[in-house]
Amino acid sequence: MATEFSVVLEHRPGALADLTEALAQNAVNITAIHASPCGDEGMVQFITDNPDATIDALRDLDFEYTVRDVLLVSLAHEPGSLARLARALGNADININAVYMTADRQIALDVNNLRKAQEVAMGLGIR
Repeated sequence: MATEFSVVLEHRPGALADLTEALAQNAVNITAIHASPCGDEGMVQFITDNPDATIDALRDLDFEYTVRDVLLVSLAHEPGSLARLARALGNADININAVYMTADRQIALDVNNLRKAQEVAMGLGIR
């Protein structure tokens, strides 16, 4: 499990730089990140090595953010490993809202039932 932050940024040059500079000034390392446009704004989802310092950095510069726990798993580097997990989660009626990879090749999954998703992953031998 990991703490994921979501920040809505203006869709303008330098917006991501403002966010990442604020994190860097608080000695926060980003370990996973995903960003995409959403109309006139951009949504950035990320995981860091220090959630408390991340909150301090976001508050200091008045960034609006949300926090949630996400499933963080290590999958075998082979065809079908994500497919097996995704199918098992689907069969357990667990919806995957977002998925992205961390810098150290783990998979971050935002799911609608984290506890049940952890059980499914463990049942597959995935940690």
